[in-house]
Amino acid sequence: MPNNPERPRRIHLERNGPMLVEGPVTVTGDDGVTVTSERFMVAVCTCRRSRAYPWCDTSHRRRASEPPVPSTGRPATALRADGAHPGRGDDKAGGPE
Repeated sequence: MPNNPERPRRIHLERNGPMLVEGPVTVTGDDGVTVTSERFMVAVCTCRRSRAYPWCDTSHRRRASEPPVPSTGRPATALRADGAHPGRGDDKAGGPE
């Protein structure tokens, strides 16, 4: 469906989220591949984390809630309630060595 000059296509931008576009739409990626969606509203990924790129699969939500990775490049390790590091052998509860 071509754009109608009497009724422009509406686009809604979400902070830290997808670009919502009134459909149907055709999207051409930076690699030249063209994909089409016939849906009445399409969520176009803006974070580039989507496994269904260029369509949004809500990957931005999972990334936003993950704890930051420290400068060591390893995920942060939470301390147990008793203050011991899990799996490190400094088990204050007297577990197996």
